[in-house]
Formats: sequence, structure tokens, C-alpha cells
Amino acid sequence: MKAEQAKKLADNALDTLAAALKAGKSESLTAYLAAMGRFHAYSWGNVMLIVSQKPDATHVAGFQTWKSLGRFVKKGEHGIVIIAPMLIKAKERAADSGEEQKLLRFKAVYVFDVSQTDGEPLAEFAQVSGDPREHTDRLKDFVASRGITLEYAEHLAGAKGRSFGGRIQLLSGMTPAEEFSVLAHEVAHELLHHGERRSETSKMIRETEAEAVAFVVSQAIGLEVGTHAADYIQLYDGNTDTLAESLEFIQKTAATIIAAVAADESLAEAA
Repeated sequence: MKAEQAKKLADNALDTLAAALKAGKSESLTAYLAAMGRFHAYSWGNVMLIVSQKPDATHVAGFQTWKSLGRFVKKGEHGIVIIAPMLIKAKERAADSGEEQKLLRFKAVYVFDVSQTDGEPLAEFAQVSGDPREHTDRLKDFVASRGITLEYAEHLAGAKGRSFGGRIQLLSGMTPAEEFSVLAHEVAHELLHHGERRSETSKMIRETEAEAVAFVVSQAIGLEVGTHAADYIQLYDGNTDTLAESLEFIQKTAATIIAAVAADESLAEAA
């Protein structure tokens, strides 16, 4: 596809994304955030404990939290041990103030992954759907042409993809549409965020740019993107201003990828 056609596709898609961001959080994102807000943010040490016991864990919570979400732990499931802080009263009062002292101690508690529970479904993040057809292979060819290694993993600690600078990891078992979208997202990271410019960007900016590129490319090949990209960007506190500030980088990167993967005449005509 010619560069001019690819740029026009990118511009049209970005207008759509900007409108979605301006509209604010979707109902699905609001429900998702409400559910996720019930999950505790675990320390690095506890994250390591969880991963060592259940590498495929995604959403972890205690028995009562699951109960409050309308789910219950399946019979026979073994809990995941983590360490929780607790304050206990000291036997003696502080000599200088006479106030009762409290000491920090730690105890082992059990949590459970969502896969160990049944009940009401959790609110889900909006997903990309459709059939990417031959475009996934073209995107993989583009990745290889840039000297980037593509790998698949059974577990990525809750992530669907990772970019390491010269190497991309994708979660195995995703739907074809998800695989294409996530790969486009990680390719954007590879092209935009592993050079000198990285130090000039924040996590919010990097995720906004990568997801905007994935949105543009996914829409260009005919995938149903829905609110996924806008929801994802807002999850990282991105907005129309963030999008506007990064527009040049997003347009150029998306157009480069589209030109490589959208080589068929139907997409050329759509431009």
C-alpha cells in the first residue's frame, strides 16, 4: 500500500479514537474498574509468592472478597499463601507516655485465583474481535524484517504481551483478533519506546501511543475494535490531550505498519 493511502487510513482511525476518548469511560470500563477496585494491590514479595505457587494466576483475592463479588471458592482448591502484616498490642505500656504500644507482626494468609472460583462472572475488559486473516502473517513478517524476535509463552504474569527491545513475547492461546492487536501494540513499543526517546516519555504516554497504533492498524484490516483502545488508554489515565501530543509519532508508526500489512486492494480502495 502506498504511504499516502496508509496515512489517510491512520488519520481517519485516529479521528474515531479521539472521539471515543472525548466521550469518556464506557460502561464496560466503568464496570471493569469497579470490579478491579476490589482487588488488593500486593507487594512485590507477595507477587513473587503468588507466581511461585500459581504462575498462571490473573486475579487474586481472599475468600471474603470473592464472596462479595458473588463468587465462591471451588471445593478442594488449595489457597495461595501470602504474608499479611498485623498490629498486635504490646504487653507493656511505653514508659514515657503511658500509652499502649502496638507491634508490627506478619502472618500467613490464603488467597485464591479467579480460576479457583465459580459464580457471577467478573466484568470483562472490552475485546477486539474479527478475523485478521493473512494480515497476522504479514505483521509477523514485518517483525522479522526489523530483526525482532517473536516468542510465545504460556504465562506472562497477567499480561498478554511484552516488548523487550529486539524481542517480543506474546501470550499463547489468544484469539486471532487478540493476537493481531496485541502484536501490533508490542510492535509499536518496539518502534517507539526502546531508543533515546524512552527517557522523555511516561508509562501513560507509552501505553497511549502503543494502543493507539494497535487501534489504527487493527481497524485498517477490518477488525471490530469497539471500545477496547479507548478503554485501555483511559486505564492508564490517557486522554485526548495525550493522544494529540503524540499524534505525529502515532501517525507515522501506524502508517508504516499499515503499509507493510495491508497490501490487498480492498484496503487500498478504503483509503
